[in-house]
Amino acid sequence: MFTQPHTHAPTTALGLGSDGLVFGCDYNPEQWSAETWVDDVALMREAGVNLVAINVFGWSQVEPTPGEFRFDDLDTIIDLLHDNGIGVNLGTGTSSPPPWLTALHPDVLPQTADGTTRWPGGRQAYCPSSPVFRELALELVRRTVERYGEHPAVRLWHVSNELGCHNALCYCDESAAAFRRWLEARYGDVDTLNSAWGTAFWSQRYSAWSEIQPPRETLSFKNPMQSIDFHRFSSDELLDHYRAEAEVVRRSSSVPVTTNFMVAAHIENLDYWDWAGDMDVIANDHYLDSRLDRPHVELALAADTTRGLAQGTPWILMEHSTSAVNWQPHNLTKKPGEMVRNTVAHVARGADGVCFFQWRASVKGTEKFHSALLPHAGTDSRVWQESVRLGALAARLGELKGSRLVADVALVFSYENRWAADFEAHPTTDFSYFDQVLGVYTALWDLGVTVDVVAPGASLDDYSVVVVPSLYLVRDSEAAVIDSFVADGGTALVTFFSGIVDETDGVRTGGYPGAFRGMLGVRADEFSPLAGGDVVALSDGSTGSLWSEPLDLQGAEAVTTYATGTLAGRAAVTRNQHGQGSAWYVSTVLEPAPLQALVRQILDAAGVDRPTLADPAHDVEVVRRACVDKEWVFVMNHSDDDVVHDFEGYDLVTEKTLSGRIELAAGGTHVIRQDRKAS
Repeated sequence: MFTQPHTHAPTTALGLGSDGLVFGCDYNPEQWSAETWVDDVALMREAGVNLVAINVFGWSQVEPTPGEFRFDDLDTIIDLLHDNGIGVNLGTGTSSPPPWLTALHPDVLPQTADGTTRWPGGRQAYCPSSPVFRELALELVRRTVERYGEHPAVRLWHVSNELGCHNALCYCDESAAAFRRWLEARYGDVDTLNSAWGTAFWSQRYSAWSEIQPPRETLSFKNPMQSIDFHRFSSDELLDHYRAEAEVVRRSSSVPVTTNFMVAAHIENLDYWDWAGDMDVIANDHYLDSRLDRPHVELALAADTTRGLAQGTPWILMEHSTSAVNWQPHNLTKKPGEMVRNTVAHVARGADGVCFFQWRASVKGTEKFHSALLPHAGTDSRVWQESVRLGALAARLGELKGSRLVADVALVFSYENRWAADFEAHPTTDFSYFDQVLGVYTALWDLGVTVDVVAPGASLDDYSVVVVPSLYLVRDSEAAVIDSFVADGGTALVTFFSGIVDETDGVRTGGYPGAFRGMLGVRADEFSPLAGGDVVALSDGSTGSLWSEPLDLQGAEAVTTYATGTLAGRAAVTRNQHGQGSAWYVSTVLEPAPLQALVRQILDAAGVDRPTLADPAHDVEVVRRACVDKEWVFVMNHSDDDVVHDFEGYDLVTEKTLSGRIELAAGGTHVIRQDRKAS
């Protein structure tokens, strides 16, 4: 079933036919009358919308019964948008099967790890490995692209929607068979798999491929490598479906093809590093997560990761919200100015297009309380007025299309490490890989440092500092890249639970931190996690939590030591001269302020520049984008206090020239154009 990968050629600017930035939205015309379509398109023009995603959930409208295709309504809305100068991001329509499909083919429905079926009534009610679903989906794609492949309105093809959001892991018999085929292709023979999975443990040795199942629910802990490989397989299986649809599209259309990633804290089942090369344009969906203490920092991390997936080239924000969403425990309304600030934050970190879900707020269905550009209250509303102003700003921001960010710091992030490091039967259930990533990223964010998020093994040649948070699973070749980077003069900051296992989840013997022992100049013979809520005092007056290690110094020097507990007097934070560079190790979870102070010390020693404000303040974000002769300084005040800065130039938000000490109101945003100084 596997299809061949397609490697995209990154573009220098993401125009998709627009003069300004892409400013768009999802639209579901099937929810509204034809008369409303005309009104909506007129209002879209008023708001400055230039790209509209349609047919994302259109399967049951386009193919209401098996083999009966009706394109009349889609013809009408595409022509209406085109006649009004609005481009189309055309969905393939395959994101959720229509009821007739699962009624005729109930074996298409996905199963959870406990063997229960998930039924229609929501979305994505299909097994990614189902050949029946694949066949019928590709026929829909073929019919759609043959009709619209050369339509002048179509600027982008949108394969499915948020692939794997709900059905990334399916445990049905069809998935089991596909999993076995994937394993056979990966390992070649059962003996090799037995070695990789460690099946000598608990009498799990397999004698034939047919004996292997997905990691369904068990009475005890599961085989960890079985679960890690199942995650790898599941990501590959959905990627293969994307490839199959994209291949059909490319036969009849020269328009770029993509799908919308979900790079965010709560999404973890797909390895987007493997997906990125198949996209003609990198696109991401992101929603502010009010469950986090500082959701705007996670937004920045998601945007930096998306830029990393795009290899530094411009990308598109396919979805975000004007105000509240409908799927969090508490769906908080955005404050005045927050929609603009969130949007600009994505642009600051590399987006050349910003789109919303959705255009008109639904009046029925699960998402009826999800915000939209045009809310239930209509045009006489705060959100609509802010939407119109934002559309005008997006047009003005078009001048920075194709500009880039330059970072001195790289942060290594691994999706498969997230699957492996957070698994059961580890030293503490309180550990969360993403929490460790976000913690060290937050310290960098608070210091105003622009960060490139990179995959393990990616080149580090362009950076002064690399940050490696809790990289539990790392291949020898990936660890060697970091080692060589430091030996050649770079600086690395590595945090605990790193270098422990290889790609087969096999522990590296000889002491922790395994693959990084030589570079870091330390060794621990065991872990010493802390009980929930316990802390240990450190020699600098701060405290550590969650984790500690009895480090023996093997070349490194102690920067901070444990002051209390069984490890009193032993090193907690270390620095090692390795070749021409420095490698730092943190063996516990530092509080935010001491972690920030440590990161500042490391950055200053490495000569990393940091933007400064005239009136430094917490939660003020400063980011620069630049081209050959211009640069744009983004200043975003996420705090509740007015702040002062002295960045001078022309502000594209207020359309005024700024000079001297400038006050930026609480919640405010500046995008300041400056002439770029010669280097």
